Amino acid sequence: MKHVGVIGGGTMGAGIAEVVARAGSTVRVVERAEAVEAAQQRIEKSLARAVKSGRLSDDDAKAALARITITPDLATLSDAELVIEAMPEIEELKVEYFTKLDEIVAPDAILATNTSSIPVIRLANATKHPERVLGMHFFNPVPVMALVEIVTTLKADRAIVDKVAAYARDTLGKKTIESKDQAGFIVNALLIPYLTHAIRMFETGFASAEDIDEGMVSGCGHPMGPLRLCDTVGLDICLAVAESLYAEFGEAHYAPPVLLRRMVDAGYLGRKTGRGFYTY
Repeated sequence: MKHVGVIGGGTMGAGIAEVVARAGSTVRVVERAEAVEAAQQRIEKSLARAVKSGRLSDDDAKAALARITITPDLATLSDAELVIEAMPEIEELKVEYFTKLDEIVAPDAILATNTSSIPVIRLANATKHPERVLGMHFFNPVPVMALVEIVTTLKADRAIVDKVAAYARDTLGKKTIESKDQAGFIVNALLIPYLTHAIRMFETGFASAEDIDEGMVSGCGHPMGPLRLCDTVGLDICLAVAESLYAEFGEAHYAPPVLLRRMVDAGYLGRKTGRGFYTY
C-alpha cells in the first residue's frame, strides 16, 4: 500500500491520513476546497501533540506530514492502491463517491469505508466491482485508538479482506477484529444501547451528567463515562448509529432518545462544536 487515498479531512479522515502517513505511505486526502486548510491544520496539530507527548519524534512527524497532500480533486486518487472513505454518515453522499471512485481507480484497487452505521453492501453495490469493497472502521482518535473493525459483505473477496486486515495489523500497527455487515458491527452494536440508556437517565433527571460518568469510571473501571464518551464520539454520530441500529433490528433499546435528537438539532455535537453534555 504505497499510495493510499482518504476521502474526507474531518476528525476521522485526518486521523486516518496521519496514521497511514506515519506508517510510510504517500497519502492524498480529498476534501472540499474551502475545508482544505482546516484539514491541514487538523493533521499538523495532531502530529504536534504526538511529538509533545513523546509518542513521535519531530523528524518522524515532519516526514509524515510531507507524505500527505490535501486536494479537492478526486481524480488524483487514480493510482491509489487503497482508498478509505471517511465522509459524514450520509448514505446518498457515500454512494455518489463510491460510484465515482469505481470509474477512477484501477480495477484491482481496494475501496474501504469508515462508516459506523451504513450497511457496507449498499456502498459496494454502487460499484462494478463490489467484491473489492469492505468496511475499515477506525475509532476516534485514530492515532491513539488501537482497534480497526474489518467489515465483510456477502460479496467481499476473502483474499482482499485478509490483505486489508494484514495491512492494518502489520503496517499500521492496529489490532483488528472482523464483523459481518450488520448495523453497528461489533463495537457500536454493544456500545450504543449503553450510551442511549445513560442519556435517558440524564434526560429524566435521575442523576447529573457528572454523577453518571463518575459512577461508571470509579465504580466500573471505565476510562471515560458514557456522556463524556458521547461528546468525544460526536452526538451526531451517536444519533446516526442509533437510528441505523433501530432501523435494522427494531428493538426499543436501540431507539435514539429525544434529548439526543434535540441536541443534534441545536448543533450541540460535543467536543467538536464546544458543547454537548459538557462545555469545552
